[in-house]
Amino acid sequence: MPDSLSSPPPRVLRVAIPSPLRRLFDYRASHEAPPGGWRPGIRVRVPFGRRQVVGVVVACAARSDLAPDKLKPVEAWLDAEPLPEDWLWLCQFTARYYQHSLGDTLHQAMPVLLRQGRPLAGRMRERWQALTEPGTNDPRLKRAPRQAELLAMLRQHPHGLPTQAIVAQGYSREQLTTLVEKQLAVREEIPLTAAEPATEQLLAEPALPLNREQAQALAAIHERLDAFHPCLLHGVTGSGKTEIYLQLIEAVVARGRQALLLVPEIGLTPQTLARFRSRFRVPVVALHSGLTDNERLDAWEAVASGRAPIVIGTRSAIFTPLARPGAIIVDEEHDGSFKQQEGLRYHARDLAVARAKHHGIPLVLGSATPSLESLYHAERGNYRHLRLTRRASRHAPARLELTDLRGRPRQGGLIPPVIEAIRETLAAGHQVLVFINRRGFAPTLACHACGWLADCDSCDARMTLHRQPPMLACHHCDKRRPVPDACPSCGSADLRPLGSGTERTEETLAGLFPKVPVHRIDRDSTRRRDAFEQTLAQVRRGEPCLLVGTQMLAKGHHLPHVTLVVVVNADAGLYASDFRALEHSAQLLVQVAGRAGRAAHPGRVLVQTLHTDDPHLRLLAEHGYDALAEQLLAERRAAALPPYRFLALLRLESPREDATISLGREAAAMLRGWIGEHAPDVHCLGPVPAPMERRQNRYHVQLLLSAGRRSQLHAACARLTAWLEASPGARRVRWSLDVDPQTLA
Repeated sequence: MPDSLSSPPPRVLRVAIPSPLRRLFDYRASHEAPPGGWRPGIRVRVPFGRRQVVGVVVACAARSDLAPDKLKPVEAWLDAEPLPEDWLWLCQFTARYYQHSLGDTLHQAMPVLLRQGRPLAGRMRERWQALTEPGTNDPRLKRAPRQAELLAMLRQHPHGLPTQAIVAQGYSREQLTTLVEKQLAVREEIPLTAAEPATEQLLAEPALPLNREQAQALAAIHERLDAFHPCLLHGVTGSGKTEIYLQLIEAVVARGRQALLLVPEIGLTPQTLARFRSRFRVPVVALHSGLTDNERLDAWEAVASGRAPIVIGTRSAIFTPLARPGAIIVDEEHDGSFKQQEGLRYHARDLAVARAKHHGIPLVLGSATPSLESLYHAERGNYRHLRLTRRASRHAPARLELTDLRGRPRQGGLIPPVIEAIRETLAAGHQVLVFINRRGFAPTLACHACGWLADCDSCDARMTLHRQPPMLACHHCDKRRPVPDACPSCGSADLRPLGSGTERTEETLAGLFPKVPVHRIDRDSTRRRDAFEQTLAQVRRGEPCLLVGTQMLAKGHHLPHVTLVVVVNADAGLYASDFRALEHSAQLLVQVAGRAGRAAHPGRVLVQTLHTDDPHLRLLAEHGYDALAEQLLAERRAAALPPYRFLALLRLESPREDATISLGREAAAMLRGWIGEHAPDVHCLGPVPAPMERRQNRYHVQLLLSAGRRSQLHAACARLTAWLEASPGARRVRWSLDVDPQTLA
């Protein structure tokens, strides 16, 4: 980059290209430079192999290691001004920390239309304003009564009206242009996401009164609004964390700053947006996977330009550039959906910490069941620990009641005492939530004569039986096949579903309670746009009904009329092989239990299990999540597991089992030799088969790195990726490195 205006223009541009290669590519700067000169952050169109791609200039230099005649020229520049500096910094940090290609990181972090070369500019809309004062009678309209009526309407809106609002009142565009020709009105183009004209009132409705704990927590966050101030807001379900977010954002926006709120699921976005938009008079934009490409670019540009002071989004919204950053909030910070599991494997919560520190702004991590990592940081004093122990309603959170499944008949996975509790709750006019974290009708189909099971041909997994529509489906590779009429092994027609999924439980409940509506909420039933929100809107009317759903229902939804929650099977997640399984299952149980008794009536939670004497489950039921988390932290410390050590997981996969294992052994041998000389604190474990060794007809092998210091772990990861990129064997095997993995599956 030139040191001064008199410095010669750069001859070489170092460009990040969307490719898996962890390097920059040198190009010859074109004679026609952008108006402000060549600077990092400008997008360019460049030749790459046999195609043209959109890359981002990362550095400018006077010379290259390549000979000048070997450098390809830049075809065109796409931005007069660089992309936002804070966005470029975050992408560079992300690529370094997660050992990922910078070009691919930049590519993934920008909206699709920017990747394709579209200018960073939001769409425009027309707005029409009257030029004369109310009450003025213009003789030019004496014979045009509809134009006079239109002008009178425009006068009632001194800040103007968009075309759509005017046409909706029965007026035409021709009438509008005639008023402009007569110099009685004016037309202007404004961004689609433009802010409404400023008013003295920031709030459209008053803030709710805070109880003592809420007020103390908010005051603690307010103490340092101009500095990096990470806070763990640890509040029981229904304790009013969202109201604290709203009042913090009010203070931030009043100072002319912007606030970013991350939520874990797209399903939470509509209700959160509705609450924030009803509270504030300023624009509140959303960023999530349900937007069209044009909508995403509009929102991204509105935030980057500073017109939108409040941003609500899911995981990828962490990459939204903020013109005036003021605060970052991560709601349900423990949730696993903040971790990207494919490609660029970042964790949005951890990037929020890094970004808040970079900007020097407050960070709030909110949860009723904080992750063990966040509790560890709070325990060490790295985060301020703010507790909310009381619900906004007068009822305490419902306790878990363990119900023994052993030796009892089941209907749709439910035992008779639980069915009776459901009957009593419905008779009292309340609603029931039945939680079963398995979609489909049954986990698999079996032959009662010979024991045949419906296995997937491509994975080490059973195929799930579905009834709507009838089929066998693998939930790992998405392979589907018809339900057989007879056993493929012995020819018997006695094929029976084993276990229960959401469809079977729904069918059972519909048969037991034919006069009560049953709403099933899972990934299959909510594929249609807005289907989830429409179902929840029906439930919130308050009539007695049954909700059957997966963890989509467990996350943050306010269901005021639910007084009974039934967990069909608590054992599925408790005894998985992953070391985080117990933590994640406990969080899920507490979160789903938090849907009960949030309003006028107390709640009850029945947890069906085959292991009522399990010490961890009993500790959770009798003393709550905090007591279990304390014990799990002690166990992690003894076992040298996160958060007391840091992990990175190398995943290898190939259609050839021998190629995968061979590369894993070579990588482990190289790494152990390097560790012995350079990073003795790093442990290399494996290679070993993945928990599901064969998936989509590819064999999966893993290599686990563990270290007590991040610096040594990252040094080992950098050595490993450099070796893999140079290894001929790695060209025949797909590999990926996951820093801070949230699951070993």
